[in-house]
Amino acid sequence: MNTQFKKGALELCVLSQLVWGDKYGYELTERISNKMSIASGTLYPILRKLKEDDYVTTYLVESESGPARKYYKLTEKGKQYHTNVKQEWNAFTNAVNQLIKE
Repeated sequence: MNTQFKKGALELCVLSQLVWGDKYGYELTERISNKMSIASGTLYPILRKLKEDDYVTTYLVESESGPARKYYKLTEKGKQYHTNVKQEWNAFTNAVNQLIKE
């Protein structure tokens, strides 16, 4: 898959996964990489920016099989941001689809 296509879509993919519940970084990477190829560590800069913008919060959960896991949770601001970005994405992809069918 074209990396430029993925670059624009990954933030929306992360937000969309978090709408369904809190997840830790590796879990997000696994879920997304099951649908598209992404390099290890690709999502962490996105998660860091989402946290800086107050779209997600984090908390630690102890793990029986290793170090504590950092979970990411959408804030109310993040839920609204997801809705807005998803609407923009749908409008964009609809426009592209119409143009490439001509």
